[in-house]
Amino acid sequence: MPASGNKYKTIFISDVHLGTHGCQAEALLDFLKQNTCDSLYLVGDIIDGWRLKKRIYWPQSHSDVIRRILTVARNGNRVYYILGNHDEALRKWLNFDLRFGRVRILNRQDHIAVNGKRYLVVHGDMFDGLMQKDLKWLMHVGDVAYNLLIWLNIKFNTVRGWFGMDYWSLSKYLKSKTKEAVSFVDGFEEKLAAYADQKGYAGVICGHIHCAAIKNINGIEYLNTGDWVESCTAIVETHDGEFKLIDWSANINRN
Repeated sequence: MPASGNKYKTIFISDVHLGTHGCQAEALLDFLKQNTCDSLYLVGDIIDGWRLKKRIYWPQSHSDVIRRILTVARNGNRVYYILGNHDEALRKWLNFDLRFGRVRILNRQDHIAVNGKRYLVVHGDMFDGLMQKDLKWLMHVGDVAYNLLIWLNIKFNTVRGWFGMDYWSLSKYLKSKTKEAVSFVDGFEEKLAAYADQKGYAGVICGHIHCAAIKNINGIEYLNTGDWVESCTAIVETHDGEFKLIDWSANINRN
């Protein structure tokens, strides 16, 4: 969908990974300035605690994203922060009514859409087999490899920018061509859809795998917000009750 400013009922974003070099904070700021909403869902991995534990990287643009989110909340809009695996350190405090200013921090949330249907909003890492305790070390190894891929992606697009070419995600392309990655994505989507069906939801809205999508899986609406590292995508709900996938990648600042 072409980039444009709008007023939506709800905006869902995930996998921003503030605190990493790959985070497209400027593009996200532009998106949040041009697109407003009544409710904002931050669907996990907004702040990358894994990276920040190893090395502090926090430019002004990352603080500006936090400031913009808090402004959305201060203006009276509902803001929900759904925790993911990269910001999982806060999960041990979820027995309390955990808030950051007016931002509610949760593990999952039910969303009653304009169409009257009930959707599960969850990051999705608990449906990833690698997040089981005995395999979690492998997830961290994969995170290192992924960050190397993102570094290559940044360099690749810097060169493209020199020649006036648009942003193009090398990392996303390589993942789409890997059989194992495609199989993992398909399995993840099917697990989430099956769980939503079992619990009586009309659909599920998630993140985690950095693969934006809106699709029907065995009668369940599956919506994945994508990310703000490779794709710069969001799911929005219009006041007419339609869910749309927004691609903001054309607005990535290559300078």
